Amino acid sequence: MDKNRIHLFRRRRETDKRYRRYVRCLTVILLSVVMLCAGCTGKDAEGSSAGGSGEQTAAADSRQNEAGSNTEAAPKTETAATASRSWSNMSLVSSMDLLYADQFSVDYYENDISLITIGDTDQFLLLPEGMSAPVGLPDSIKILQKPVKNIYLVATSAMDDFIHLDAMDLIALSGTKDTGWYLPEAKTAMEEGKIAYAGKYSAPDYEKILSSDCGLAVESTMIYHTPEVKEQLERLGIPVLVERSSYEGHPLGRMEWIRLYGVLTGKEAEAEQIFRENMDALSDVLDMEPSGKTAAFFYVTNSGSVNVRKNGDYIAKMIALAGGTYIPGNAGSDENALSTMNMDFESFYAAAKDADVLIYNSTIEGVVSTTDELVAKCSLLADFKAVQNGHVWCVAQSFFQQSMELADFILELHRLFTEDAPDGLQYFIHVE
Repeated sequence: MDKNRIHLFRRRRETDKRYRRYVRCLTVILLSVVMLCAGCTGKDAEGSSAGGSGEQTAAADSRQNEAGSNTEAAPKTETAATASRSWSNMSLVSSMDLLYADQFSVDYYENDISLITIGDTDQFLLLPEGMSAPVGLPDSIKILQKPVKNIYLVATSAMDDFIHLDAMDLIALSGTKDTGWYLPEAKTAMEEGKIAYAGKYSAPDYEKILSSDCGLAVESTMIYHTPEVKEQLERLGIPVLVERSSYEGHPLGRMEWIRLYGVLTGKEAEAEQIFRENMDALSDVLDMEPSGKTAAFFYVTNSGSVNVRKNGDYIAKMIALAGGTYIPGNAGSDENALSTMNMDFESFYAAAKDADVLIYNSTIEGVVSTTDELVAKCSLLADFKAVQNGHVWCVAQSFFQQSMELADFILELHRLFTEDAPDGLQYFIHVE
C-alpha cells in the first residue's frame, strides 16, 4: 500500500488491514509448504509469467490485492508476443561498458529489458512497467519493474547517487535515522516525513516495509552478517540488492555505481552525463606526475593506538591518484576484509613523523579543530613535521556519505600536495 494513501480518517481500520495481510501471507507460506511436501514441482503458466520465485510472486500479489481493494487494476500493456517470450530465446543486444567498476554489470536485451548482476551471483531482471517476465526465467533471477519505487535504502553510500539523479522521490524508507545523515537533502526529507525510518539493517520494521509497498531493498554489505534478514525480506516478496561499491578495487569504481542507479531509476542518460563530467574534471590531475609529497590518514583511538587505512584501501589509492604517497607503507596486510588496521603509536611515529601532510579521520572520534586538540590525544604528535609546518587537515564528517564527491575529493587532495595554504576546501578542515 502506498503510504501517501494512508489518511487520518482510515487509521481505525489499520489494525484490521494488518490482520488480513498477515493472514494472507501465512496462507501463502502454508500452501507453499503443502505443495513442497506433496512433491509438486510444476508451475502454472500464469504464475511463471509473473516471474521470480513462487514465494516472491505470492507475497507481491498479496500486497497488490490489498491495494487493489481501493483502486482499479492498471491496464495491461503487454502483447501476446511479450507474454509468450522465452528466456532461452532472448537476444543480448549490448552490455554497459564499465571503466572502473567490477562489482556490477548491466546487460541489455531486446524490448528495453536489462539484466543486472551484482557481485558473482545476485541477478535482477529489470522490465518496463507492465511487462511480464519471460517464460522459463530461472527462479534465481529476481524481477524488478522500472522505475523501481518505494525503495528501502539501507546503504548510506547510495543516497548521494539518488540525490545527484534527482530521484529521492523513489525512496520511501531509510535504514538510517534523520540524526545519522550528514547529507542535508536526506536529513530534510526524513524530517519532513518524505522518507520514513524503517529500522537498521539487522532489525528492519517488516510491517512498515510491507505497508509501504516496497519495490526494492538496497542493503549495505553489513547484511552479509545477518543473512536471515535478507532471506526474510525475500520471503515477503521484496527483492534485496546488496550495494557492493565498497568492494570495488579502484576508487573511481565506487563513483561509477551511479550508472547502475541510473538504470534502476530510469535516468540512465543523466547518470552517464554526471559520471562523464566527474571523469573530465579529473583528467588533468590523473595525467600529472607524482608530487613527491607523503601523507598519512589516521585517527587516535581511545586506547591510544592509531587507526590507519591499509595500503589497498580506497583512501590510500586516492592519495596516490592525487599525486601523493600514502604512509605508513607497511599497512598493507590483507589477512581480512577490513580496510583499516590499528598500530601502536611507536610504529606510527616511526613511519609518519616526517610525513608532509597529516589528515585526521573525523568519522569516529570527531572533528579536531586545533593543534592543541590534536596533541592532547598524544603529546608526541607535536614532533611531527606536518604539525610543526601547519600541514594538518581534518576530513569533514559528511565525506563518507558523499559517494559522488570522490572526484572533488581527489582534486582537493591534489591541492594539499601542491599548494602551501589552499583555501575554500569543502572536504578538508585546516587544523589551526
